[in-house]
Amino acid sequence: MASSHTVLMRLVASAYSVAQKAGVIVRHIIAEGDLGIVEKTSSIDLQTKADRLVQMSICSSLARKFPKLTIIGEEDLPSEEVDQELIEDGQWEEILRQPCPSQYSAIKEEDLVVWVDPLDGTKEYTEGLLDNVTVLIGIAYEGKAIAGIINQPYYNYQAGPEAVLGRTIWGVLGLGAFGFQLKEAPAGKHIITTTRSHSNKLVTDCISAMSPDDVLRVGGAGNKIIQLIEGKASAYIFASPGCKKWDTCAPEVILHAVGGKLTDIHGNALRYNKEVKHMNSAGVLATLRNYDYYASRVPESVKNALVP
Repeated sequence: MASSHTVLMRLVASAYSVAQKAGVIVRHIIAEGDLGIVEKTSSIDLQTKADRLVQMSICSSLARKFPKLTIIGEEDLPSEEVDQELIEDGQWEEILRQPCPSQYSAIKEEDLVVWVDPLDGTKEYTEGLLDNVTVLIGIAYEGKAIAGIINQPYYNYQAGPEAVLGRTIWGVLGLGAFGFQLKEAPAGKHIITTTRSHSNKLVTDCISAMSPDDVLRVGGAGNKIIQLIEGKASAYIFASPGCKKWDTCAPEVILHAVGGKLTDIHGNALRYNKEVKHMNSAGVLATLRNYDYYASRVPESVKNALVP
């Protein structure tokens, strides 16, 4: 019976199934060939049919099952009747078999805030850089990110026609993170992953101060955190406003669950209560290991320019 499971683990199990459904929608829209692209605020701030349908799918599916949740999605969409085909009411049984960390066992539905980025890396999606794309569902309690789900719709897409496309990574603080193989970046190497399409002088000044061996410029916050946990990069540095709470909530959990750290450029934890401003105005600094090395090298000029 569902009632024997805690609210948090039921929500994570449902969000996992919902994220998998989202991945199917994302792939289906590419296969159809009409992305339905509209510009939001600029030519690099785009929205596609996938952003719209996935957000409707995630928000409606979770709201039906958990009506007291606060759900905050990236896209401003008109309220309309959602096609039944977009609703996912399943839950991932494997998650329900996991124990809920004791500190979260008494959480009520109304105590939780869910941050949804239906398509992280939209610009890359429109340009065919499909491995940059993720679907993000982050769950926060008392302002802290405590559970997260990342779906990569096109994981494996370059592995040939027989490859199984897509994967879903999930995690809960105090329990762990699952769905990937944890790997550290090469020892002694400083490999920075950063923005592909939102760079500026602050971003480049901050990266230069790290004396990097290599700089990877890719799309999507979810994608960059996956690079950290799979050993492709040592630090994710974005010394600029632009990233939002729905970009960082789910990835932060996955990183923290395996011993990493994500903060703003000043070293402050990000807050995810429902009243918080959506912009991460003081940027992002994240590592799997050696956080202090990178935090200590952020120039004062960069810190002074980025007000939390």
